[in-house]
Amino acid sequence: MKLVSYLREGHDQLAFLVDDILYDCDLLQPELPNSMNMFLQYWDDMFPIAQQVDAAIKSGKISKEKGIAIAEVTVLSPVPFPTSLRDAYSFRQHVATSRKNHQKPMPAEFDQFPVFYFSNHHCIQGPGEINCMPDHFNKLDFELEAAVVICKYGRNIIAEEADHYIGGLMIMNDMSARILQGEEMVLNLGPAKGKDFSTVIGPCLVTLDELEGFEITAKENHVGKSWNLKMNCWVNGVQVSEGNLSDMDWTFAEIIERCSYGVTLQPGDVIGSGTVGTGCFLELNGTGRLNDPNYEEQWLKEGDIVEMEIEGIGKIKNTIVKEESDFSVLNKKKNI
Repeated sequence: MKLVSYLREGHDQLAFLVDDILYDCDLLQPELPNSMNMFLQYWDDMFPIAQQVDAAIKSGKISKEKGIAIAEVTVLSPVPFPTSLRDAYSFRQHVATSRKNHQKPMPAEFDQFPVFYFSNHHCIQGPGEINCMPDHFNKLDFELEAAVVICKYGRNIIAEEADHYIGGLMIMNDMSARILQGEEMVLNLGPAKGKDFSTVIGPCLVTLDELEGFEITAKENHVGKSWNLKMNCWVNGVQVSEGNLSDMDWTFAEIIERCSYGVTLQPGDVIGSGTVGTGCFLELNGTGRLNDPNYEEQWLKEGDIVEMEIEGIGKIKNTIVKEESDFSVLNKKKNI
């Protein structure tokens, strides 16, 4: 199934997505909830019912007249109100290249356990405008990732069982203001202000049964599902990134095991994969400078259009917008 949340009469509405047509879940089957958050709370009960309705739509038993074109509505994040947001660091290519570009060795700890950080789940958004303050435009960056959402409560989940806690896959763009991020991480905290203004997720949540044809074996010495899904990003129509979700060294199952240690994961918790290799300007600029001292760096600017696509999931489009404010926290730094 592909599930979308969109704005309807001032609230988030959950709908099936089939051939660019949205079908409201609760209108087709009154037992189904009208919001993703409620769907996730009762996932085990609702999922088989939703599968039957989805199959009826795809077989033509439910008329297209009962739906609405996705192009006619405001699409939200598939999970509009996540209970938390974590982002991992699971692609070796991205980590190794970024470290090499900064003349730093690859940390041995990368191969020992999956690391993650918490970000601002209140700044989750879907397609559309990304509002940025002046300081964000100091090396503004995208990050091409995937994300999962947790669909049931779980604590101390072992990796071998963790895939059962995944509701589905989504595209994720972990927006990054690199100057803000860099200065705070010098103090061994963060990323915080460099990340907390926007995280894009969407355009839909694709349940794992829909992706069975893309499943492959995880990398050697790893457990959990892996998927052969192409990942791409364009800025202003020019392709800048290309990778594959199968390049994840740590699986989502292993990341969930780490996240849930001594902690109860809740339905609605979102967990990102981390950046795929070539999946951000920070990495691309570093490689460019390493190969050519005269390389001209590229960063996102006001008016830029960022499009991301993951095979089997969809495509999401955002426009960079400058907020009407000149306020700068960078300018308030004290020099004592």
